[in-house]
Amino acid sequence: QVHLVESGGNSVQAGGSLRLSCAASEYRANNNCMAWFRQAPGKEREGVAGTSSSGITTFYANSVKGRFTISQDTAKNTLNLQMNSLKPEDNAMYYCAARGGGCRWYEGAWSLRPIDVDSWGQGTQVTVSS
Repeated sequence: QVHLVESGGNSVQAGGSLRLSCAASEYRANNNCMAWFRQAPGKEREGVAGTSSSGITTFYANSVKGRFTISQDTAKNTLNLQMNSLKPEDNAMYYCAARGGGCRWYEGAWSLRPIDVDSWGQGTQVTVSS
């Protein structure tokens, strides 16, 4: 398993921005899928954004498209999530996740579901106030 450590969570006002980072103990050059999930109190964990280690494939939840951007620095073994135009509904614990077997193809699109994940980080809290 890959050891993942998130950082960057904070409290911001609606409309603000945050940048989350995830440091990975290793970053395989190929056949890796890295993603961000979030979980709000009383709700299921949901995928936010993901990318293949090659960077060729990226995917976003509809709720964050146009506002969030996922990126990676393979030289630094780091996965990032730039979050702009934050909304109160973005309030959640955000988790970094990794899958060694690559991203999955579901219903005509690349994605990753919680059941697919091999390794999870401990989470970082994002709080957005209105």
